[in-house]
Amino acid sequence: MSDTVRSRVVVHGHVQGVFFRDTCRRKATDRGVAGWVSNRSDGAVEAVFEGRPDAVRALVEWCGEGTRGAEVESVDETREEPEGLSAFDVR
Repeated sequence: MSDTVRSRVVVHGHVQGVFFRDTCRRKATDRGVAGWVSNRSDGAVEAVFEGRPDAVRALVEWCGEGTRGAEVESVDETREEPEGLSAFDVR
């Protein structure tokens, strides 16, 4: 599991109601990344990505762009210890 990393991101801006979570799920699944993505009550989107370092980095970078309808203001990233997740869920 040493080749697995985990990042938690909180994406701020206009990121709810613009297919952000579903697109995130598809991109994570395509890259073989496990984790989850969820809307927060403060209007942000929070996600956890676990997988190969390059795949996780690509998803974190994508979060800074978001979907076509999103207006991302900032992305906060925290590195965490991997938990061994095996699927990607929309919460």
